Amino acid sequence: MHEQRIVHKIIEEAEKQGKVSSLVLEVGELNEITPEELGEHLKEHVSWKINVKERKSKIECKCSYRGRAEILDRGHDYCLFRCPKCHNKPRVIEGGEIKIIQIK
Repeated sequence: MHEQRIVHKIIEEAEKQGKVSSLVLEVGELNEITPEELGEHLKEHVSWKINVKERKSKIECKCSYRGRAEILDRGHDYCLFRCPKCHNKPRVIEGGEIKIIQIK
């Protein structure tokens, strides 16, 4: 039920702006919830127009690789990824967060 906490936090933050009719979100591809899942769960709770976009990952590794992560597996509440060059754990620069982009 991790996604329910995320959904409720997004709704809470959006409603701080007043009456909401639409919401645009950005979900990083390394996040533990996919854009599709997040959109579906939000639509179960609100009647707003929901648009969820995916943000591609950007990582930086000790081996000097800088680019998109290699996703090994994704499931309910997890995303496993690594550096595609050396297969070690990289530092995430982008693509691991959920952002509210627009509220109307």
